[in-house]
Amino acid sequence: MAMLRYIIFNYHHYRAFISNNPHKSIPLFPFQFSHNFTTSQSDSFTVSYLINTIGFPREAALKASKRLRFNSPQKPNSVFNFFTNLGFSDSNIRSIIIKQPRLLSSDTHNSILPKFQFFLSKGASSSEIACLLAANPRILQNSLENRIIPLFEFYKRFFKSDKATICCIIRNLISLPYNLTTVNVKLLIDYGVCDSAIARLLLTRPAILGSIDFISTLEEVKGLGFHLSTSTFGAALVAKKCMSKTLWDEKVDVFKKWGWTDEDVIRAFRGRPELLLTSIDKINLVISFWVNQLGWNSLALSKRPRIFSYSLHKRIVPRALVLQYLVMKGLRKKNASLVEPFAPSKEMFLRKYVLSFKEDSDYLLKLYEENVNLASTKENIDMPFTK
Repeated sequence: MAMLRYIIFNYHHYRAFISNNPHKSIPLFPFQFSHNFTTSQSDSFTVSYLINTIGFPREAALKASKRLRFNSPQKPNSVFNFFTNLGFSDSNIRSIIIKQPRLLSSDTHNSILPKFQFFLSKGASSSEIACLLAANPRILQNSLENRIIPLFEFYKRFFKSDKATICCIIRNLISLPYNLTTVNVKLLIDYGVCDSAIARLLLTRPAILGSIDFISTLEEVKGLGFHLSTSTFGAALVAKKCMSKTLWDEKVDVFKKWGWTDEDVIRAFRGRPELLLTSIDKINLVISFWVNQLGWNSLALSKRPRIFSYSLHKRIVPRALVLQYLVMKGLRKKNASLVEPFAPSKEMFLRKYVLSFKEDSDYLLKLYEENVNLASTKENIDMPFTK
């Protein structure tokens, strides 16, 4: 089909050329030895192979063919077989190739095999390596000696074991600017941040460690009263780094709208840095329910800010309605904490706040379960809560 389109295209140009140049000497088959046609054939085969053999989407195949070209299946098939012999599943191989199509033209035994052997030597199994590479095969395009081994040696301090270090590097670290990341990590060490907090950052928010204005955020978090040797310091760093000052101020204003002071916000943030990662909508929904539906003081939430990380409809609403009933019936002490019951597991909550009240347990269990069931139905989100 590609050849037919090419012939038709050139034929029309040929006819036009004859009409405009009647006395010129024209070869009988003007496109017979066209270099462009050879390229088109090669491109067509590459695209066809990528789509039909590997499973590329058409657009991805067309894009990949601009940087990748082969005239026969011999080379790409050898790469596919190479991964198969290492124990990779077809789905793993396809995922790797679709994400990094240039691997189809790579020197597998000199470029990829040494990296695979290095990963194996550090305790990762073949199946683990296959799954990790399927998720992030970009590491295979990097130098073993100049990139992978230096990363391994630097980060092993924080992950302790060889296997954990390899898994983390393959998963996400290779995409970071190595020099800048190591500078920022060394800065954390100099500030006294504990290794476990650094490891958590590397695992959960590695991109933060590749930022160029890292020291200013460190100083800002330190100025908020966080102790650098605690695990909450890393969480606070994430919260400050992941949002603009404008968004930060907007969230603080939302809390203040509900009666909190700046000091209340900072105190709650110190206790639970993830608090300021909560969306404005979620903050408003939780406090609105707490104040308008239950009639309770919003400042109680500032003492246990972890409540904002719980699901409003699956956890907060069902438990709050149980507590409201207990308070109304005089079954709960007036000075008892209203936020403490939201922390325990479901089983512990039911045992302590539902089943322990023999005469009311049936009603309380029904009240709890009805509201948990409502949570699974999206259309009930904006409906009045069951009382």
